[in-house]
Amino acid sequence: MTVDESSPLLENSRTKTKTPLPKTQLGLVLFVLLAGPMSAQYIFPFINQLIRELDVTGGDDRKVGYYAGVIESLFYVTQALTMLYWSRLSDHIGRKPVLLVGLMGLSVSNLCFGLSRTFWTLVASRCIAGALNANVGVLKSVIGEITDNTNMAQAFALIPVAFTVGALIAPLYGGSLGRPHDYWPELFSGSFWVQYPYFLPCVVSASFAAYSFFITALFLEESLPLKRNGKNSRPDIPSTNSQNDAPGDRDTSPVPTLTLLKTYSVMLPIANYGVLALVDIGLFALVPLFYSTPVEIGGLGLSPLAIGVCMMAFGIGNGLFQILFVARAVDRFGERRVFCSAVLAFFPILVAFPMMSWVIQAQKEVTPAIWALVLVQLLSWAVVDTAYAVLFVFVTRASPNKHSLGTVNGISQTTTSTARAIGPATFTSLFAFSKEYNLLGGNLVYAVLLILLCSLVFLSRCLPELEDDEQ
Repeated sequence: MTVDESSPLLENSRTKTKTPLPKTQLGLVLFVLLAGPMSAQYIFPFINQLIRELDVTGGDDRKVGYYAGVIESLFYVTQALTMLYWSRLSDHIGRKPVLLVGLMGLSVSNLCFGLSRTFWTLVASRCIAGALNANVGVLKSVIGEITDNTNMAQAFALIPVAFTVGALIAPLYGGSLGRPHDYWPELFSGSFWVQYPYFLPCVVSASFAAYSFFITALFLEESLPLKRNGKNSRPDIPSTNSQNDAPGDRDTSPVPTLTLLKTYSVMLPIANYGVLALVDIGLFALVPLFYSTPVEIGGLGLSPLAIGVCMMAFGIGNGLFQILFVARAVDRFGERRVFCSAVLAFFPILVAFPMMSWVIQAQKEVTPAIWALVLVQLLSWAVVDTAYAVLFVFVTRASPNKHSLGTVNGISQTTTSTARAIGPATFTSLFAFSKEYNLLGGNLVYAVLLILLCSLVFLSRCLPELEDDEQ
């Protein structure tokens, strides 16, 4: 059957009876998904302090942002370079083998990071994690294969919740378990913990990735139709959810990658995803840097533990917000309206940085006014995160058939990983550059982010109204 590459994957799903979610397998997917954000984000509370303790900057705190940004970006740089390869490989050998390689890579790299005592060994460990890990893109393909067009949106809405849980857990142990010999000397005595003060949070991340490896190996079922339990090996046999598939899904020919790259309806949501990720990761990398920067050069001067507590509180509030309000908002207003509204919440996040800098310079200490601005900033971020849930649906629906889902998700994640690779190094370095040379009063980085944010607002308005969004 001929497939129009510009036609959406899903039809009007709200007019059909929804298929119950495959709760066990979906739960396993969400559990495995936690390993990615946990391994990526647990270093944020202590990475700036680690750079200072290793004396990478030669004692110049204004340059910490340069080196911290490079380390934070490397995971996404190497992931961007290998994401499409792993996603396409999973279309041939199955999703499960690729996931196992990624989880093992995360475990090894986290151990290496904790044992690193030079800048270049930190670099190497993060490169290992990114190069071997394409789990997010592959897991999105798994969700697309274990659901159908009546419950796919409901399943994708749970992905931001999983990331929120990871964002809650990772900063908590990343900020509280660093330098354990200072807090629990009776349990962590000896020269090892002095020499490797941040090894404990690294071990926690490595252990979780290793545990996820065994859970995946033992319980996660292969979702690729041609590899599932050795059954359905003939391409003309439809998958178990084929009764609810769109007609195009019965075409077993994946659309060529070059054709997808030239298709406007495919690339538009991917472009939104890329710019959204760039702005989001740029701001997210600035938060711990700004919070930890000494007061005398415009930061808040918070400790790693205080930063971890702030991020933990954000994780709790964000998780509750996503669970309680996202599905209701989508049902009431539709995906496009929710997405367009969510990106506007970036503005108060951005404005809060120079406002806090001005207040701290005037008062020379962290006051209730500062904490109020922190609260506004983090609450706005919870609204922003609703954009991801609906954008996953846009990306999936842009796929011309389910046999192209792996490639579409690979392109999407490659774009996002590239943005996330560029973001931390670019914006933390620009932050340091702005402070060092007092550009725009030290606020040049926020002006650049404002330009990118305006372009995201424009792109969000270009997304089409989905058929089932009409009230």
